[in-house]
Amino acid sequence: MLNATHNPQLKSWVASANSQTTDFPIQNLPFGVFTSAANSEPHVGVAIGDQIVDLYLLATSGLLDVNASLFAQANINAFMALDQTVWSSTRARLSYLLSNEDAATQAQIEPLLVGQSTATMLLPIKVEGYTDFYASREHATNVGTMFRDPENALMPNWLHIPIGYNGRASTVVVSGTDVRRPLGQLKPPTASEPHFGPTQKLDIELEMGAVVGTPNAMGTPLTVAQAQANIFGFVLLNDWSARDIQVWEYQPLGPFQAKAFATTISPWVVTQEALEPFRVDGPVQQPKPL
Repeated sequence: MLNATHNPQLKSWVASANSQTTDFPIQNLPFGVFTSAANSEPHVGVAIGDQIVDLYLLATSGLLDVNASLFAQANINAFMALDQTVWSSTRARLSYLLSNEDAATQAQIEPLLVGQSTATMLLPIKVEGYTDFYASREHATNVGTMFRDPENALMPNWLHIPIGYNGRASTVVVSGTDVRRPLGQLKPPTASEPHFGPTQKLDIELEMGAVVGTPNAMGTPLTVAQAQANIFGFVLLNDWSARDIQVWEYQPLGPFQAKAFATTISPWVVTQEALEPFRVDGPVQQPKPL
């Protein structure tokens, strides 16, 4: 649902947030975790223009009515575990404070800003589990063509159920982290036996990662509408793929070592609420989901 935080005319007193080229206007306000030259302890922050608002300091100053300890963390999991009401009210409060024309308010907040160029961004979330879905028909068709043939690109079950696999949560890293070229078993089409060596077909897959905030109890299923309410936000994700390792190992249980060596995500989590103005209907699903 759209609200005042989505107003395209809204401006911030942080001048860089009003630039035509910024990724972080006041309508965005993504969450991340950072350290700085002034503070080696990780704090949760929100990006605004070329600055970061230190939410721990903002909360301890009394300007943000959220338990400050939630923001003195190495990840945003504790804050994400709260519900949509808290997420939304925090976003609304930040939008108000960063657009407020009151000089006294600005004077209180300005010392709490940290330049992004001087900060070190950390992995924003503690990844408890990671599932990679094969959700794009075009992508599934392309990969199916690569591994089989154009006539049988999509497996029969793809049109009926969500296709996914459990990735390796322990190798999810923040953007900028070096990734080592993986080793694995390779079996070129002309070879009679596999051999061991570095991948020669390292590929990238640009994806969008959905970050689940509020958990549900084990054994308690959610409807589609309920599941959506549990999504805190989204990150950009690079699903690194060693294609030559993958083509040899993926049958019958799917990818394993070909994708387990690294998955890169962006340091900023854009909230679901921030993206509301850009929501569109998805493609018509045929056959209709059960």
